[in-house]
Order: sequence, then C-alpha cells, then structure tokens
Amino acid sequence: MDLNSIQLQLETANEEDIERLLHQYNGENNLTFTFDPKGEDLRSRLCQGLLTVLGRQVGPRCQSTCLETLRILSRDKRVLGPVGTREGMLVLAGLARLRGGAEGGDSLQGEVQTEEKERVVVEALKCLCNVVFNSAAAQQVGADVQLARGLCVRLHAARTGRHEVGLFSLRLLFLLSALRPDVRGALRRELRAVGLLTEVLECTLDVRWVGPYEAAPPDPQALPIPAEDNERAMEALKALFNLTLSDTSDKDGDHQLRLITAIMRHLLMLKTQTEDKTEDKTEEAHSHAINLLSNLPVSCLDVLIDVPVQGGQEEYSGKNMDVVQVLLDFMEKRIDKGANYKEGLTPVLSLLTEGSRYHREIRRYIKTQVLPPLKEVKVRPEIGSTVRNKLVRLMTHVDMGVKQSAAEFLFVLCKENVDNLLKYTGYGNAAGLLVARGLLAGGRGETKYSDDEDSDTEEYKSAKPFINPITGHVEEPMPNPIEEMTEEQKEYEAQELVNMFDKLSR
Repeated sequence: MDLNSIQLQLETANEEDIERLLHQYNGENNLTFTFDPKGEDLRSRLCQGLLTVLGRQVGPRCQSTCLETLRILSRDKRVLGPVGTREGMLVLAGLARLRGGAEGGDSLQGEVQTEEKERVVVEALKCLCNVVFNSAAAQQVGADVQLARGLCVRLHAARTGRHEVGLFSLRLLFLLSALRPDVRGALRRELRAVGLLTEVLECTLDVRWVGPYEAAPPDPQALPIPAEDNERAMEALKALFNLTLSDTSDKDGDHQLRLITAIMRHLLMLKTQTEDKTEDKTEEAHSHAINLLSNLPVSCLDVLIDVPVQGGQEEYSGKNMDVVQVLLDFMEKRIDKGANYKEGLTPVLSLLTEGSRYHREIRRYIKTQVLPPLKEVKVRPEIGSTVRNKLVRLMTHVDMGVKQSAAEFLFVLCKENVDNLLKYTGYGNAAGLLVARGLLAGGRGETKYSDDEDSDTEEYKSAKPFINPITGHVEEPMPNPIEEMTEEQKEYEAQELVNMFDKLSR
C-alpha cells in the first residue's frame, strides 16, 4: 500500500476508515521484518501520525489497529525517532495502563474489563517491547518515566491475571533489566523485584510448600505445565537471571535465593506441555532454570538435595539425588545435539562443576554416573558412547570455553588429582588443562576434598603397567618393522640412519 495515502487519510479520515485502511496494511505486512531503506522517512512520519491518532479519544478497536501497525513499523529501528521520545513513550505507556511513576499517576489504571480493552493493553505492551529493544532513546525514557515501577505494580496486583498481559509485562521487565543497569539496580533494591518475581513463579508453577525450602513433589499422574504458564514462567526466569547477576550478602537476600533454588528444583522435576513437536518446551524451561541456578551462590545448592528420600540413601548421607540426575540427563542431551555448546552446554557443566566442588554428596553421586570404576582399558577414553567418552572428546573441542568447561568438570570429579584424571582421560586429552593449571608435572589443585579413597577394579590393576599414559589405554603390540628384513636391508637402513644423523648435526 502507498504510505503517503495512509499518512494523508490518518489526518482527515474517521475511525472506521482508519481501521479499514490500517487493517489492510497490517494484513499485507504482518510477517514483514525487513524494510526498504528508501521508505524510512515515510515510515517515520507514519509512526508520528499513528501516535497523533492514539493521542486522540478514539475507540478501543481503532486503538488496537493503530497499535498493531505501530508494532509492525517498530521492527525497523531506523524509524523510531518519534516513538522513542518522552511524548511517544507516555502515549504507549498510557495505553498499556502503565503510565505513572514519574508522572505521579496510578501505575495501574484499573483492571482490563473487556476483550477489546485487553487487546489494546497487549498491543501497547508489544509495541513497548519492540521500541525498548530497538531504541536506546526509548530505553532512557523508559527509565526516566519509571516504566519498571508500573510493571512491578501490575505484576503485584495481578499475578494470576490474563495470560498475554502478564506475558508481555514480564517480557518488558526482562528487556528493561537487561538493557539498563540502573533499572536493574532499582528493581533489585527499591522495587524488591526479586521477591515479586519469585512470587510470580510460585503462582505460575503452583508451588505448595511442605517445608522451609521444600516444595511438595509433583504428582506423577498430573498433567504437564500448560504451555501458557510455561511461557510466563520462562519470562520471569529470564528477568530473575538479570537481577541475580550481582551477589547478595544480606540475610534476607540469602533466604530469597534459597527459596529460588527450591523453586528451580521443583521446576526441574516438572514436564511442560508441548504443542509443537519440533520444540521441547521442557528442555527450554530447564535451560532457563539452569542459567538462573548458575547465578546463585554455590552455598544455596544444598537445597537441591536436602529433600527426603523414600527409604533413604545411606550411600549419599540420605540426600535426594533426583534433580542431580535430571541435570546429568540434560547435560548428556545437550552434548548429543552436537551444536551450540557454548550457550547450551557450558552453563550446566559450570553448575555441575561448582556443585561437585563444594558439595561432597553431589560429587560422589555424579562420579558414579560419569566416571565409574574403570574396567574397559583397551579402548581409547574418547572412543565410545558413555558420558565419560563424550566429555573426554569435548576436552579437545575447538571452542576454548567448551574445552575448559569439560576438562574442569572431570578434574573436579577426580578431586583435582592429576594422576586420577589421567587414569580416565589420558595425558594427551588432559594436556590443555594441565598447562593452564601449571600441573604438567603432576600434583593436585588447590581445593581441599574429603579423604575417601577411589577403589580400582581388578581389571584396571592388572592392566595398569601396560597402559599408554598418553592415550590412556592398552595399545596392541606394534609389529617389529625389521623382523622380516634381510641382513642387506638392515645394513642399508642403518646406513640411511647414520646419514640422516650426519645431516642433522651439520
């Protein structure tokens, strides 16, 4: 459609004509994400025209249609000049019912009462998400007019409200906390958003407490988490990740972080409803939970295993290792994907490494699963389909971060004992870690571990003298190359060797 004609009619047409015109434009451009640079000026003027219409007293249907058009245009960061101003942002914030904060008004101007009004709020929130993401000026204005305060008031007042309103409120809060360090600090200190988002997760995931940091276990017969609840939970997890990037040392902060750890344990034991078979929403939710756990102090991780076990597990001091097994399964699944290791695998490796370093029971359990007593010593440690084989292969990965994460994980499982590590990996695979740690000559790392001894299998003890320390396995005897040579051939090869030494010395 001709943007010039749309712009002209916005100034003179009535509401019905504006709706009809924009509805056609929206239908044609709903899936447009790249725009012709030649039309930037026209699109920028159209943004201004839409804001002018939205500033007038028009009906909800006209408002939502205008906002839908503005949402499409806001995908182009080069035309957001009119929208990223204080006036433009206040128009959108008012339509999203967030206007307030610095303006001195009520941050939540009444509840959404009709489906049409809700549509306006949702479209305005979507526009704000796009504009804040694409415009540094809009981010500054959003901080100035205290959008985050309005969002917190909304989330506090309506934790179980309409799905899309809650979803895009959480998404906008995530964007503001990610892009503005000052907003992140205000959310944490003044607005108590960590506690608020924790409550949002409790409601969304239907957490029922049976102890100080113990949620009631999910019913095995219960249905998976509904897809909409899972979407909101993931947005809350992403926002919490931003807010927990800095340490909290006060007593109340420690309680809050341990509460979050308990909720993450609950989430890791849940399944999520998946409508699209190509996407695993359970894995995605678990990924966000793991990212958040990686931010928390390692002292909080005992909450993951301080849950009663039916019948008890004396081997691990009665600690419940169910969630640790979930993390191990997640790790192996990410390894098997064979791609995106840096973002997909290193967070869970880091979490398991730190958990193993500081919690003896976690380390002992993981070692039994990843590095069981050696029996097969005739195959190189990187060859095979066990978790150990997969991790050893990663020790020579081209990505330095992935390589270091895998090597550090195995090193900690071996209590940072070089000889123990070499037994499972071979010197060649471990060389990178040992160089970085200054342990090429052997020894131990700096962390102190318990004195429980590792027991070797009879198979390993009998084969140990024959294991090649470089490759980490018993090699087949190599054939003698001079066995089938005649005496003349041997003399010739000896003379060639002398000649080579002579050239080398010269």
